[in-house]
Amino acid sequence: MAKRGPYEKGEAKRTEILHAALEIFAAEGYRGTSLRKVAAKCSLSLPGLMHYFSSKEDLLTQVLRMRDETARARQSERSNPESYREIIRESAKTPGLVELFVSMAAAAGDPEHPAHAHFAERYPVLRERVAAYLRQRMDEGRMTTRIPAERLAVLLIAVADGIQLQWLIDRSTDMEQPIDDIMRLLALDPENEEGRKTSEVPATSEDSANPAGRTGD
Repeated sequence: MAKRGPYEKGEAKRTEILHAALEIFAAEGYRGTSLRKVAAKCSLSLPGLMHYFSSKEDLLTQVLRMRDETARARQSERSNPESYREIIRESAKTPGLVELFVSMAAAAGDPEHPAHAHFAERYPVLRERVAAYLRQRMDEGRMTTRIPAERLAVLLIAVADGIQLQWLIDRSTDMEQPIDDIMRLLALDPENEEGRKTSEVPATSEDSANPAGRTGD
């Protein structure tokens, strides 16, 4: 067996840290997780961990980026868009990751924050994926609206992101229904659309934390 060089070992350890951080954040949330906990789980000292990630915010940003990449890779293997309902149900099981996404998304408004670049890259890609799905529905005659697909994508993503914040504050909030309602409002035939599942809606929160995540083509 060929020996791995320093770079490969470093990348392997970095990946181990990211997976450990993801597990801890999912269970304990943004505020309940410290770099020391992550370091201990990876058999590292705090200085050893900070050799790979300069701060908690840097580590969190990379955790979100890893989740997005994993979601995109999984969705690219499927012929149909990722199930929005499935993503929402998964998010409900990991409130710590929903908290992580919401907290980092809010902090990313500061151009100096480590998460700013990630979210600045994420949203244009996400908007185009959702818009492409909506254009397909329009072309098939399954949706009628005077709102361009690009603008409607912004609306859907805003609803999906915002409902996560409401859910964190009040866990009785239904995270699925708002997307259902919007799609029914836009349906060419609302009566026929009433029974149709929104499982075709591209997920907008797993690329995130979704948990959510979120997305799919």
